[in-house]
Amino acid sequence: MSKQAGLPMLGQDDVACCAPMVREPLGEEAAAELSRMFKALSDPIRLRLLSLIASHEGGEACVCDLTSPFDVSQPTISHHLKVLREAGLVGSERRGTWVYYWVLPEALAKLSALLEIPAMSAKAPA
Repeated sequence: MSKQAGLPMLGQDDVACCAPMVREPLGEEAAAELSRMFKALSDPIRLRLLSLIASHEGGEACVCDLTSPFDVSQPTISHHLKVLREAGLVGSERRGTWVYYWVLPEALAKLSALLEIPAMSAKAPA
């Protein structure tokens, strides 16, 4: 069963009222939090790691499953996972000798809401 099944679908009116970039300028604290997330995702390895974790069966992935797709060392992968965790994009839990990671849906919702601009309020270049 998909973890997204419980998420409500927003209509155009709901998006227009809730999209922060359309409604009002970001505050200093919100901008700092969101910029940490976007900065973490600006690295191709971290973006791929987030995608691998999100698409992994069961919604979580063992670090042991995240090293083979990359041509970098395991400590480098651990560093990138730490950056994603510190940015608030993934959660983790140690189970025995392995660490498991999962994507934090509320973090992705914040990023998505910021970037989503309703078609009716998007301005075409003149």
